[in-house]
Amino acid sequence: MTSTFPNISISTERLVLRPLDEDDVPALTEMMNDEQVAAWTDVPQPFTQAVAHTWITDYAPTQRTGGHGLDLAVTEFLTQRLVGIIQLGKTNWHIRSTELSYIVAPWARGEGYASEAALATAQWLFGDQKFERIELRTAAGNTASQQVAQKIGCISEGVLRNACIAHVRTDDGTWTDVRTDFIVWSLLPEDLEGAGEQLADSGGFTSYSDWN
Repeated sequence: MTSTFPNISISTERLVLRPLDEDDVPALTEMMNDEQVAAWTDVPQPFTQAVAHTWITDYAPTQRTGGHGLDLAVTEFLTQRLVGIIQLGKTNWHIRSTELSYIVAPWARGEGYASEAALATAQWLFGDQKFERIELRTAAGNTASQQVAQKIGCISEGVLRNACIAHVRTDDGTWTDVRTDFIVWSLLPEDLEGAGEQLADSGGFTSYSDWN
Protein backbone atom coordinates (compact mmCIF):
# COMPACT_ATOMS: atom_id res chain seq x y z
CA MET A 1 0.00 0.00 0.00
CA THR A 2 1.07 3.59 -0.53
CA SER A 3 3.11 5.33 2.16
CA THR A 4 2.75 8.92 0.95
CA PHE A 5 -0.21 11.23 0.55
CA PRO A 6 -1.08 12.30 -2.99
CA ASN A 7 -0.80 15.91 -4.15
CA ILE A 8 -4.52 16.59 -4.05
CA SER A 9 -7.23 19.21 -3.72
CA ILE A 10 -10.41 18.76 -1.68
CA SER A 11 -13.51 20.86 -2.32
CA THR A 12 -16.38 21.61 0.07
CA GLU A 13 -19.43 23.84 -0.20
CA ARG A 14 -17.36 26.96 0.57
CA LEU A 15 -13.72 25.92 0.55
CA VAL A 16 -10.93 24.46 -1.52
CA LEU A 17 -8.13 22.63 0.27
CA ARG A 18 -5.05 22.51 -1.94
CA PRO A 19 -1.25 22.32 -1.75
CA LEU A 20 0.47 25.48 -0.57
CA ASP A 21 2.18 27.51 -3.29
CA GLU A 22 4.53 30.47 -3.31
CA ASP A 23 1.70 32.94 -3.92
CA ASP A 24 0.51 32.10 -0.39
CA VAL A 25 3.63 33.58 1.25
CA PRO A 26 2.19 37.02 2.17
CA ALA A 27 -1.12 35.69 3.53
CA LEU A 28 0.57 32.83 5.37
CA THR A 29 3.03 35.25 6.97
CA GLU A 30 0.25 37.53 8.16
CA MET A 31 -1.80 34.64 9.51
CA MET A 32 1.05 33.10 11.48
CA ASN A 33 1.94 36.39 13.17
CA ASP A 34 -1.46 36.55 14.84
CA GLU A 35 -1.39 36.65 18.65
CA GLN A 36 -3.67 33.64 19.07
CA VAL A 37 -1.65 31.51 16.66
CA ALA A 38 1.52 32.46 18.51
CA ALA A 39 -0.07 31.54 21.84
CA TRP A 40 -1.18 28.02 20.90
CA THR A 41 1.34 26.83 18.31
CA ASP A 42 5.11 26.48 18.03
CA VAL A 43 5.52 28.47 14.81
CA PRO A 44 8.53 30.84 14.95
CA GLN A 45 7.84 34.36 16.15
CA PRO A 46 8.11 36.67 14.39
CA PHE A 47 7.04 34.58 11.41
CA THR A 48 8.83 36.11 8.44
CA GLN A 49 8.19 35.79 4.71
CA ALA A 50 11.46 33.84 4.48
CA VAL A 51 10.13 31.31 6.98
CA ALA A 52 6.85 31.09 5.06
CA HIS A 53 8.72 30.54 1.79
CA THR A 54 10.83 27.77 3.33
CA TRP A 55 7.73 26.09 4.75
CA ILE A 56 6.00 26.15 1.36
CA THR A 57 8.94 25.16 -0.84
CA ASP A 58 10.87 22.82 1.47
CA TYR A 59 9.16 21.71 4.68
CA ALA A 60 5.68 20.90 3.30
CA PRO A 61 6.92 18.99 0.22
CA THR A 62 9.42 17.05 2.34
CA GLN A 63 6.70 16.10 4.82
CA ARG A 64 4.53 14.74 2.03
CA THR A 65 7.17 12.88 -0.01
CA GLY A 66 8.70 11.46 3.17
CA GLY A 67 5.34 9.99 4.15
CA HIS A 68 5.19 11.99 7.39
CA GLY A 69 2.14 14.09 6.68
CA LEU A 70 0.42 16.66 4.49
CA ASP A 71 0.01 20.44 4.62
CA LEU A 72 -2.97 21.97 2.82
CA ALA A 73 -3.95 25.58 2.25
CA VAL A 74 -7.59 26.27 3.09
CA THR A 75 -8.99 28.83 0.67
CA GLU A 76 -12.40 30.35 0.06
CA PHE A 77 -13.99 28.91 -3.06
CA LEU A 78 -15.33 32.25 -4.29
CA THR A 79 -12.44 34.59 -3.45
CA GLN A 80 -9.54 32.08 -3.42
CA ARG A 81 -8.32 33.87 -0.30
CA LEU A 82 -6.18 31.88 2.14
CA VAL A 83 -8.23 31.45 5.31
CA GLY A 84 -6.37 28.67 7.09
CA ILE A 85 -4.15 25.62 7.14
CA ILE A 86 -4.86 21.92 7.64
CA GLN A 87 -1.92 19.77 8.70
CA LEU A 88 -1.55 16.02 8.95
CA GLY A 89 1.46 14.73 10.84
CA LYS A 90 2.94 11.83 12.79
CA THR A 91 1.42 9.53 10.18
CA ASN A 92 1.68 5.79 10.78
CA TRP A 93 1.02 3.96 7.53
CA HIS A 94 1.02 0.52 9.15
CA ILE A 95 -1.93 1.26 11.41
CA ARG A 96 -3.35 3.90 9.02
CA SER A 97 -3.37 6.66 11.61
CA THR A 98 -2.46 10.35 11.48
CA GLU A 99 -2.69 13.48 13.64
CA LEU A 100 -4.78 16.39 12.35
CA SER A 101 -4.40 20.05 13.29
CA TYR A 102 -5.84 23.29 11.97
CA ILE A 103 -5.25 27.02 12.06
CA VAL A 104 -7.69 29.68 10.89
CA ALA A 105 -6.64 33.21 10.04
CA PRO A 106 -7.98 35.96 12.33
CA TRP A 107 -9.90 37.57 9.47
CA ALA A 108 -11.75 34.30 8.79
CA ARG A 109 -12.80 33.29 12.30
CA GLY A 110 -16.42 32.86 13.20
CA GLU A 111 -17.29 31.32 9.83
CA GLY A 112 -16.85 27.67 10.85
CA TYR A 113 -14.02 27.13 8.37
CA ALA A 114 -11.98 24.91 10.71
CA SER A 115 -14.80 22.41 11.22
CA GLU A 116 -15.71 22.39 7.53
CA ALA A 117 -12.11 21.83 6.44
CA ALA A 118 -11.38 19.27 9.15
CA LEU A 119 -14.52 17.28 8.37
CA ALA A 120 -13.73 17.23 4.64
CA THR A 121 -10.18 16.08 5.37
CA ALA A 122 -11.44 13.32 7.65
CA GLN A 123 -13.92 12.12 5.05
CA TRP A 124 -11.14 12.00 2.46
CA LEU A 125 -8.79 10.15 4.81
CA PHE A 126 -11.35 7.51 5.75
CA GLY A 127 -12.80 7.18 2.26
CA ASP A 128 -10.06 7.57 -0.34
CA GLN A 129 -7.05 6.83 1.85
CA LYS A 130 -8.59 4.02 3.93
CA PHE A 131 -7.32 5.41 7.23
CA GLU A 132 -8.67 3.93 10.46
CA ARG A 133 -7.85 6.61 13.04
CA ILE A 134 -7.37 10.37 13.21
CA GLU A 135 -5.97 11.93 16.36
CA LEU A 136 -6.24 15.54 17.53
CA ARG A 137 -4.47 17.17 20.46
CA THR A 138 -5.79 20.43 21.88
CA ALA A 139 -4.26 22.52 24.65
CA ALA A 140 -6.37 22.50 27.81
CA GLY A 141 -7.14 26.22 27.49
CA ASN A 142 -7.84 26.22 23.76
CA THR A 143 -11.61 25.91 23.93
CA ALA A 144 -12.17 26.99 20.31
CA SER A 145 -10.04 24.11 19.03
CA GLN A 146 -11.84 21.71 21.37
CA GLN A 147 -15.20 22.84 19.95
CA VAL A 148 -13.99 22.02 16.44
CA ALA A 149 -13.03 18.51 17.56
CA GLN A 150 -16.43 17.99 19.16
CA LYS A 151 -18.25 19.43 16.16
CA ILE A 152 -16.80 16.90 13.71
CA GLY A 153 -17.56 13.96 15.99
CA CYS A 154 -14.27 13.39 17.83
CA ILE A 155 -14.26 11.45 21.09
CA SER A 156 -12.16 12.71 24.00
CA GLU A 157 -9.83 9.91 25.11
CA GLY A 158 -8.05 11.54 28.01
CA VAL A 159 -5.48 14.06 29.14
CA LEU A 160 -1.71 14.10 28.66
CA ARG A 161 -0.69 16.00 31.77
CA ASN A 162 1.85 18.79 31.38
CA ALA A 163 2.59 17.64 27.82
CA CYS A 164 1.90 20.91 25.97
CA ILE A 165 3.85 24.14 25.81
CA ALA A 166 1.76 27.25 25.18
CA HIS A 167 3.00 30.84 25.06
CA VAL A 168 2.06 34.06 26.84
CA ARG A 169 3.15 37.65 26.41
CA THR A 170 5.38 39.06 29.14
CA ASP A 171 5.32 42.66 30.34
CA ASP A 172 8.17 43.57 28.01
CA GLY A 173 6.27 42.25 24.98
CA THR A 174 8.24 39.05 24.47
CA TRP A 175 6.85 35.53 24.55
CA THR A 176 7.48 33.04 27.33
CA ASP A 177 6.64 29.33 27.54
CA VAL A 178 4.03 27.95 29.91
CA ARG A 179 3.28 24.29 30.43
CA THR A 180 -0.24 22.95 30.22
CA ASP A 181 -2.14 19.74 29.46
CA PHE A 182 -3.03 18.21 26.12
CA ILE A 183 -6.53 16.83 25.61
CA VAL A 184 -6.38 13.86 23.24
CA TRP A 185 -9.23 13.28 20.79
CA SER A 186 -9.79 10.50 18.29
CA LEU A 187 -11.97 10.12 15.24
CA LEU A 188 -12.77 6.73 13.70
CA PRO A 189 -14.70 6.07 10.48
CA GLU A 190 -17.87 5.18 12.35
CA ASP A 191 -17.72 8.46 14.30
CA LEU A 192 -18.35 10.42 11.11
CA GLU A 193 -21.84 9.02 10.65
CA GLY A 194 -24.20 11.95 10.92
CA ALA A 195 -21.44 14.53 11.48
CA GLY A 196 -22.34 16.47 8.34
CA GLU A 197 -26.01 16.42 9.22
CA GLN A 198 -25.24 17.61 12.74
CA LEU A 199 -23.32 20.58 11.36
CA ALA A 200 -26.19 21.42 9.03
CA ASP A 201 -28.75 21.11 11.82
CA SER A 202 -26.78 23.56 13.96
CA GLY A 203 -27.09 26.24 11.29
CA GLY A 204 -24.17 25.23 9.12
CA PHE A 205 -20.61 25.85 10.17
CA THR A 206 -21.07 29.13 12.02
CA SER A 207 -22.15 28.25 15.54
CA TYR A 208 -18.89 29.30 17.22
CA SER A 209 -15.70 31.18 16.58
CA ASP A 210 -12.92 28.77 15.61
CA TRP A 211 -9.34 29.78 15.00
CA ASN A 212 -6.90 27.07 16.03
